[in-house]
Amino acid sequence: MEHDARSNGRNLFAAAMVGAATAFAGTRLVARLTRGRFGDDEAYNVAKVSVSGPIARDKGRPSPLSRPGGPTADDVVEQIEAADEDEDVEALVVELNTPGGEVLPSDDIRRAAAAFDGPTVAYATDLCASGGYWIASGCDELWARDASLVGSIGVVGSRPNAAGLADKLGISYEQFTAGEYKDAGVPLREIEDDEREYLQGIIDGYYEQFVETVSEGRDMDPEAVRETEARVYLGTDALELGLVDELGTEDDVEDRLESLIGAEPEVREFTPERGLAERLGIGTERVAFAAGSGVASVFADDGGDVDVELR
Repeated sequence: MEHDARSNGRNLFAAAMVGAATAFAGTRLVARLTRGRFGDDEAYNVAKVSVSGPIARDKGRPSPLSRPGGPTADDVVEQIEAADEDEDVEALVVELNTPGGEVLPSDDIRRAAAAFDGPTVAYATDLCASGGYWIASGCDELWARDASLVGSIGVVGSRPNAAGLADKLGISYEQFTAGEYKDAGVPLREIEDDEREYLQGIIDGYYEQFVETVSEGRDMDPEAVRETEARVYLGTDALELGLVDELGTEDDVEDRLESLIGAEPEVREFTPERGLAERLGIGTERVAFAAGSGVASVFADDGGDVDVELR
């Protein structure tokens, strides 16, 4: 009996400790998730927004088992607009670590940065490629690290070709359309030469728009932009080519901001405004992903037969 009492006592003590630890962790999680949402009185005069990962349109909050990612393009635009409306913000930093992504979402972010009323500095950390560089061309200056990868001024268009597989499976393609090129690029049949020329023309059009955007935003000769041939360059080489303005660390960028606004920069990162329930849900998603990475697959509908991206 005495042994059972001691055992029960130890179990109760362990349960109490686990409960206390869980409560403490929960309190810290709620505090961390609500920080910045409910009362952060620190002074600031510079806003920072981050473009991280592939650039895509806001398609709604992911499911609990989907891979967490950075803010969507719509989120970033909202953050820049919020910073522009904030009377305390005198300058904007756009931090870029992205391989690129969709064309129009990239341009939406670039336009928002270009419309910001004040100095704008783009800062490339690890990677500023394609759609990321499209965005950077809307800022007054572009900084990078000496080992950053910068460039990839080009456009990719792709389509799956499942015609051979369809033949093996005995699947035939039949579709009723109006307009000669309405079904150009469908994956279940071989593409015709005139269809390939038509689709390549769309890609070429996007590329010319990319070159024009960069040449105007970066004050570069269009031919010099084309001569990069969509390569990525180390920061040191990108500086020599005029693809970036300066090399430096985040501290160097802050020194530059001080000269631009005439005051010591106090930087605040602008992040999406989300309710507590949603932020707690996102926290749960991240924990679930960390605990079970690779368990769930991510499926996406690209909305068309040809996928066009800046990457």
